[in-house]
Amino acid sequence: MKFGGWIGILSAMSLKLNPMPQEKRTGSGVMGSLMGFIGLSVAAGILVTAAVTPALAVTGMSAKGAINAFDGLPAFLDIDPPMERTNIYATASDGSHQLLATFFDQNRQQVAWDDVSQYFKDAAVSTEDPRFYDHGGVDLIGTTRAVLSNFVKGGEDTQGGSSITQQYVKNVLVQKAEQITNEDERKAAYLDATRTTPERKLREMRYSIGVEQKYTKDQVLLGYLNIANFGGVSYGVESASQYYFGKSAKDVTIEEAATLIAILNDPNGLRIDRPESTNNGEANGYKLTKIRRDYVIDKMYKEGKITKEQFETATATPVTPNLHPPSTGCQAAGNAAYFCNYVQNIILNSPEFGETVDDRRATLRRGGMDVYTSIDLDVQNAAQAAMDRWVPQERPGVNLGAAASTVEPGTGRVLAMVQNKTFSEDAQVGLASRSHTSINYNTDYNYGGSSGFQVGSQYKVFALLEWLKDGRSVNDSVLATRQTYTKWIDTCSPGGVATTKPWNPQNYDGNASGRITPYEATKRSVNTAFVQMASKLDLCEIRNTAQSLGVHRADGKELERNPASVLGSNEIAPLTMAAAIAGIAAQGKFCTPVAIDKITGPGGKDMAVPQSTCTQALTPEVANTAAYAMQAVFSPGGTAANAVVPGAPQFGKTGTADDATDTWVTGGTTKAVTSFWIGNVQAGDNGKRYSMYNVQANGTSAFQSKFRVFAGITSATIAKLGGDSFPKPSDALTKTKQVAVPDVSGQSVADATNALAGAGFNVVVGDPILSGVSAGMVANTEPGAGASVTVGNTITIRPSDGKGKQVPDVSGMNPDQAKSALQGVGFNKVDQKCVADPNAPGGDGKVTAQSPDANSMVNPGSASASITITKQSC
Repeated sequence: MKFGGWIGILSAMSLKLNPMPQEKRTGSGVMGSLMGFIGLSVAAGILVTAAVTPALAVTGMSAKGAINAFDGLPAFLDIDPPMERTNIYATASDGSHQLLATFFDQNRQQVAWDDVSQYFKDAAVSTEDPRFYDHGGVDLIGTTRAVLSNFVKGGEDTQGGSSITQQYVKNVLVQKAEQITNEDERKAAYLDATRTTPERKLREMRYSIGVEQKYTKDQVLLGYLNIANFGGVSYGVESASQYYFGKSAKDVTIEEAATLIAILNDPNGLRIDRPESTNNGEANGYKLTKIRRDYVIDKMYKEGKITKEQFETATATPVTPNLHPPSTGCQAAGNAAYFCNYVQNIILNSPEFGETVDDRRATLRRGGMDVYTSIDLDVQNAAQAAMDRWVPQERPGVNLGAAASTVEPGTGRVLAMVQNKTFSEDAQVGLASRSHTSINYNTDYNYGGSSGFQVGSQYKVFALLEWLKDGRSVNDSVLATRQTYTKWIDTCSPGGVATTKPWNPQNYDGNASGRITPYEATKRSVNTAFVQMASKLDLCEIRNTAQSLGVHRADGKELERNPASVLGSNEIAPLTMAAAIAGIAAQGKFCTPVAIDKITGPGGKDMAVPQSTCTQALTPEVANTAAYAMQAVFSPGGTAANAVVPGAPQFGKTGTADDATDTWVTGGTTKAVTSFWIGNVQAGDNGKRYSMYNVQANGTSAFQSKFRVFAGITSATIAKLGGDSFPKPSDALTKTKQVAVPDVSGQSVADATNALAGAGFNVVVGDPILSGVSAGMVANTEPGAGASVTVGNTITIRPSDGKGKQVPDVSGMNPDQAKSALQGVGFNKVDQKCVADPNAPGGDGKVTAQSPDANSMVNPGSASASITITKQSC
């Protein structure tokens, strides 16, 4: 093909690349570009065509055919939002948003046109593409010059001469590739977007034309400045400005803007965050970058964007970075690091952010989300201060851990989350130092947490709730005497019965016997009473009640329902316990924990967030009555009396595992519920787990420190949120039951005791009394048989001494008859007294009075009798 033919082809392509009707393009500008291009084509038509469009350089192809082939390439490029960092925020007291942490693969903050300094725009256009506002997406003059230069040098690189639009297109394609989660697909797409081939260049040119047909020049330039890499993980002018100079992109100076545009030429070679570099470091004044920077400033001057004075001042200014390294991850979140870690794991576990974990991780690190969380910084700061004051990060020989989560009743919003260790993203740091950990003790294993900790007596709450659901009263009577159990009601087991080895649980202090109310058992946390209660209930339903309040094991295994679980053998996370007890405070309305209030994505659009699921797990009557009993825990004599603070009524439950290796207090007010745990994270030195009674914690025992930390957190919640009186308990669930005392006279003391205890009474055996009943048998009870008495009250058994005789009634008898009757029951002596009465019947007279009284019980051997005879004359 002759040169003239190629000139025709390229001229036609020039018209495609430099269309006349483009806004902001003058006719003279287009013709100038066209004529300039044709002039160069006369000298190098075939060379240009072969380099730029080798696929079209086919012998005999006409100009029209070449243009048709070019038109056949994809014209429009879908421009997805570039990777942007995700920001996690807390809300401060004044309502402002406080940044907790950022996550990114590429540290980028997209900004608007007015938020970018004009110096940036001028530097980019002057250096990268002076004819940017004249061409239609591809600068053919620059491209031709670059092709000729490459040909003369013998190279095959066709990258030179790319317009800003072409560079933008390339960056968009690279971004698309880097957002692919499949590694093999990502590598292939990246290679396709970056390899040095004529085919790639031609496609890039075709896309550039389409981009400029869809977007204005300013939009293209802004897109380029927001997407470009400025070395390392700094992408876009805003993040680059913040990183290298500690200021916004709208506030940079001429030399700072020129420096960053200079870095675009070789992002990793010209970056200015490596002061130790011998080629381009602090010692030589970042020599390579300064050369390129001064070139950029010179181009700005020659293009008329700055004055000579500005040029001279800028080039005379040394390259002086003011580095502000961006932090990524939750280590930057300060005392909210564990809460931040929980939010991070919510995103990684929630389908709202992608189908797979890899997709969700990509959303977190690339999705440009602003995540607004539920944390209350006032409560959070107070909680951490209390933790720091009373719990050390480590103790010699002990792997001591402590954690506290605070939840808002009725919403499930997590208000605070703290623990006694410094957070580290690096698990190895935690292995090397007991003062650091990457494990969040507050949460489940799948949410960055541990496998949980034995909750101890806190779990008794769920037996109490089932007791109330069964229609029983907190003022019923329960036998607290230590007993041995082997059979249990369990409708989850075949036949509805579970059989265990003999179990004879005891109380921590070894005390408690007789009968006690569930109210008092809750207040004092009496093991034997709760086991007795559980023996009358369904173990399956106790477990189900716990589950209805969101209770589950932290390790994901099935929640245990064996008899020991009633006393707290399950291993659960503090956040789970806080949410469950918060459900009681909310009159039975349980809400799953939620830590994210709102998320906005790129462009400020609201995104779907994981929502709290609220259910009415308990009737208000059951919940309010349980809360009534749980308030006693914080009263004098209650197990949490040391944690009481002024300002609002408090309720809750304490719990301590066997040997006090873990100890808890969970509770609070109607506005906020906190669960605090302290214990052994794992075995300490010599494989031993230590009792919290014996571990010292900043001036007190670790056991007592739980009350101090809990009180500090509760004081903060009351100060910030207040607290109302708890609703009144149900009359039906607090009633006192009365029954008639059974008649056990004549029975053995043992049989009588069982009968009375079975009726719900406490029983004591008093001293023997005078009675005609056989010695050792029951003479009577106090109160007596048939009396109506409140269940749980004490009945005293009176055994017989066997010496009692009932005095016969001798009234109306003559003297001999009376004397004979009295002597018949054992009276050896019977005294007589005569009373004269003229109106009395004649004869020997009749008995009108006697002592002892008729039917009374006496010991005739130690008493005397007397009778009074009335007759006409004595």
